[in-house]
Amino acid sequence: MKLTICTSESQLASLERLYLEAFPASERKPFPLLLAKSQEGFVELLALEGEDHTFLGLAITVLHQDMALLDYFAVVPGMRGQNKGSAALCLLKDRYRDKKLILEIEDPEEESENKEERLRRKAFYIRNNMVVMPCSLELFGIKMLLLTSGHMVSFEEYHKIYEAAFPGIIAENIKKLP
Repeated sequence: MKLTICTSESQLASLERLYLEAFPASERKPFPLLLAKSQEGFVELLALEGEDHTFLGLAITVLHQDMALLDYFAVVPGMRGQNKGSAALCLLKDRYRDKKLILEIEDPEEESENKEERLRRKAFYIRNNMVVMPCSLELFGIKMLLLTSGHMVSFEEYHKIYEAAFPGIIAENIKKLP
């Protein structure tokens, strides 16, 4: 298994298809915006591929200074539950070993229709040695937890990623919670 920067039309089409399937419209940034930000050097559009170049999943990261935000991460439905996600997360940690790897997840303690999914997601990241930071945030009205690959990251550091890559309405809709 390997991570590959998506450059070909077929890679980008596979990535976009899974992106649209895996994430609700309310959580997605416009795909053309991600493409534009990748051309500006803020975003990496990565495909998780098997040895035979089979598309297995995606990782969309936002880079700023010494940080890499894992903004979107998904494995194709037929490959879930086979440790592909754990293997991909190891590859991502290696790829960004010189950076603080950061991600956000919905707070599983909040009442929601997908509470079980939220609990499984948090357990997955904890099992893969991600650490919950001692700050909560609100992302477009949803309470989120911030996790890292072990490095301490303040809300202010984290928010600088959005200020640099997605200034304006996206950065303005991320708030620190008391």
